[in-house]
Amino acid sequence: MKLVLWDIDRTLVYTGNIDRQVYREAFTAVVGRPPEALPAKGTGVTMPLAVRELLLSNHVPADRIDTLADSIIEQLPQRLNAHRDLIAREGTVLPGARAALAAVHDDELLLPSVVTGNLRGNALVKLSELDLDQYLDMEVGAYASDHAHRPSLVRIAQERATSAYGYAFNRTNTIIIGDSLQDVITGQQGGAQVIGVASGTTSAERLMAAGADHVLPDLTDIDQLLRLLTNHNSQ
Repeated sequence: MKLVLWDIDRTLVYTGNIDRQVYREAFTAVVGRPPEALPAKGTGVTMPLAVRELLLSNHVPADRIDTLADSIIEQLPQRLNAHRDLIAREGTVLPGARAALAAVHDDELLLPSVVTGNLRGNALVKLSELDLDQYLDMEVGAYASDHAHRPSLVRIAQERATSAYGYAFNRTNTIIIGDSLQDVITGQQGGAQVIGVASGTTSAERLMAAGADHVLPDLTDIDQLLRLLTNHNSQ
């Protein structure tokens, strides 16, 4: 069995500026003024680190960062949940993503879940509103609410999957599928192989140069994706 850990944003879905809108709302509510700068898009940085960037780039005093960051992070899932209608209208399932998820889900030797820079609540809102959660075991995934350091999430997911399925998961049988350099770094440092997907802001060449084991232009070639997943080393 292989543990397949999907990234979410720009790998499976694109939700435009909705995350940035939520950051803006939460910052304004907590800090008492609207932000002048927002976190960079498409970087793969975890939400807790993005919130700290948000506070620092908007000149919040250093001695208030920790307390205010905790307050903003706490608000993010409920604020995103309030925009489900916007996700339904403007959110996009990326080309091939639904069929790819279904194919991986239907292979009895593959265990699909997620490793994501989203908080757990935010991940659930996005995937459920776009009807993709049915293809994933969300219980064994790992989220930014588990740890702000993204590579640490790999081991968390492996331990959860091992506990749930009674099968030992490690680098040889864990594969991340993601679009950003952070996904590659997460695999290298966290203990997983990586299939890069050039569906985000990072080119196929940069993903390969960063150390992805394989790179796909998108998720439309389901047969190729399954070949890559099943041909990876397994325990």
